[in-house]
This record gives sequence, structure tokens and C-alpha cells, in this order.
Amino acid sequence: MEMNFEEMRQFLADHFPQGEQYGELLELGDGTSTMRLPVDDQHLRPGGTVSGPAMMGLADVAVYAALLSRIGPVALAVTTNLNINFLRKPASDLDIIAKAQMLKVGKRLGVGEVYILSDGEDDPVAHATMTYSIPAPENRS
Repeated sequence: MEMNFEEMRQFLADHFPQGEQYGELLELGDGTSTMRLPVDDQHLRPGGTVSGPAMMGLADVAVYAALLSRIGPVALAVTTNLNINFLRKPASDLDIIAKAQMLKVGKRLGVGEVYILSDGEDDPVAHATMTYSIPAPENRS
């Protein structure tokens, strides 16, 4: 593991402070992360469901953290593809939890997936896969 939990929290605070609006890091493992988004009115769309953009943002930051746990503090790693399937309506009165894991981390690309659940529920409300571009070592700063 290239970054531990505290290093990741500090890195995100220093280099991606706007990421806090997408969720809070709860756990970090070797190629895995768990994040929580406290759901409030700003995350709800008409019909009382958590909006797709809120879930996509949470998923993206969760995979970013999982990737960086493997490759270290590479601020310029960027999302090149995000595919999300919304499986069921999330509870509007529960936080949403993202559980991400990296499926493959190569020299230039990382592929991960994330399941999003309403806190305390067993069935996922969304599943996303995404690809990150990893800059060459000489272009990482």
C-alpha cells in the first residue's frame, strides 16, 4: 500500500479540498476505499431520491482514493471513463456509502468499481465502473 488512511486524508485536504462535498473517507485499504455521503436536501432530486450526480461524485472520489492507495500521491490521475447503473431508489433519509475496489492497476491506466448502498441496507442502489489515466512518472507533479 502506497498511502495509508491519514496520508490519504491529508492529501485529499491539501490537493482536492472540494472533494469533501462528495463524501468523507471512512476506510482505506490496499486498492480499496469506503466513503460516506451524508445525504441532505442539496443531494435530493424531485421525487425524494438521491440525485445521480451526487452518487457519481461519491463514486468518483471513492475510486480515486482506492487508486491512490496503490500508486501513491499522484494528483494528476484523472477519470477517463465513468459508467454507472442505477439499480434502485436510495433512501432519502439515509446516508449513502460507497465501497470501491481497484480491479486492475497498470502503468498508465487503473480500472475500478464501486457499489453504492443506502447506509444499513444490504442491496446496492448503484454500481459504477471507471477508468483512470495515470500520468507517466515524469509528468506527475
